[in-house]
Amino acid sequence: MSKIDAAKIGAIVAFMGVGLFFALRRGTPFPVQVGEYAPDFTLPALISGSPAPDPIHLYEHRGHIVLVNFWATWCPPCVDEAPSLEELWIRLRHRGVEVIGVSVDRDPAALKKFIADYHLSFPIARDPDQAVASTYGTFKFPETYILDREGKVAEKIIGPRDWEDPLMVSFVDSLARGGKESTP
Repeated sequence: MSKIDAAKIGAIVAFMGVGLFFALRRGTPFPVQVGEYAPDFTLPALISGSPAPDPIHLYEHRGHIVLVNFWATWCPPCVDEAPSLEELWIRLRHRGVEVIGVSVDRDPAALKKFIADYHLSFPIARDPDQAVASTYGTFKFPETYILDREGKVAEKIIGPRDWEDPLMVSFVDSLARGGKESTP
């Protein structure tokens, strides 16, 4: 076999290897966009009234305005926004607004301590392997998806927000009332 033939075979094998790599590689999903249905998920809950908390199923929250907030205790902006997210939920839950925190923390003890220290009472699910966060295309924490009553993304917010800001409260309240207010 000549050197040229060996080089051709090597190039073909390398080309096929690269093609196989990309064919088998688990591709990064496209981030969920405004107007799309939010991907459904089922995750273990961290807090609940029962000793073994029931899992959180997103589909069970259809018919409500849902804020799905991806966050972590080790993320300073997440820590800063947590109290205002709790206040928004307390203020608007009577209108059918729900908050589901999706923590990517690996340490459940640290997460439980954080929840107790900050008096968080909205449901919190655990996604320590970031499987659901990845499905949503989340790349920065915190990241919040505001879902309408049909489960479509009404707004996607990357980074922290003051959830007590009158514009934010007005936007979420407008969704709860069935209005089409402009994005905050």
